[in-house]
Amino acid sequence: MPYVAVSALSHEGLVREHNEDSLAVGPWTLCATVTGNPQTLLFPLDGAGSPPCVVAVADGLGGHPGGEVAGALVARRLAAAGARLDSEQAVREELHTCNRAVYEAAAAAPELTAMGTTVAGVVLLPQSLVVFNVGDSRVYRVAPDGLRRLSTDDSPPLDPGRRTTSLVTQSLGGSAELTVVEPHVTTAGLAVGDRFLVCSDGLTDPVPDEELHRVLAGPYEQSERADGRAAFDLWKAAIEAGGPDNITLALVRVGG
Repeated sequence: MPYVAVSALSHEGLVREHNEDSLAVGPWTLCATVTGNPQTLLFPLDGAGSPPCVVAVADGLGGHPGGEVAGALVARRLAAAGARLDSEQAVREELHTCNRAVYEAAAAAPELTAMGTTVAGVVLLPQSLVVFNVGDSRVYRVAPDGLRRLSTDDSPPLDPGRRTTSLVTQSLGGSAELTVVEPHVTTAGLAVGDRFLVCSDGLTDPVPDEELHRVLAGPYEQSERADGRAAFDLWKAAIEAGGPDNITLALVRVGG
């Protein structure tokens, strides 16, 4: 029987005082907390009554009030909506609903005005994968010859010599007045053996794609039993690079 294995962790890094990232895995959420070790969850993917499996990272906007509140709100809504996220249109509509919900929550608490979050994730269906993002959290397909980015960063053009930026051109929430977003939502094929990485920029800013792939290659390619160790080693690479931001990641594998 096909299944989904997800190994995930979330950590504040070495600079931030607290964690503003949240994570949704199936119906479960991990919101603004810290995991010392990767957690692994399994979900059926047989198409015989098993619901879609959503895996998403929400990274609360730094420099804005209530980033952890916005991220947790979005992660919880996606987890609750997972069973009905069976198409691009359903995912797109839910992201618009999440955006409105962030603004409504901020309007009800003036101290949260302009709170916001990025989000990126996947919805796994029996024969296809829906990829989505708003902001600069990312989704990658992990292949033997390297990482292929499936998400699209919402960020301004980089200056010469720069690899990353802390600015985003759209987010869920993030301003005083309601701003409509244009989510990036695409569909890809899905097969047993496929692997994906969903993560916040606390991983991708300090660690280049080539290093991410090096960590995920070799002995980690063949078995989901090693995915927990691979997730730990990705976190370790970000920490050794200075851990400048919150680090949240989920390794997703389709088994059979």
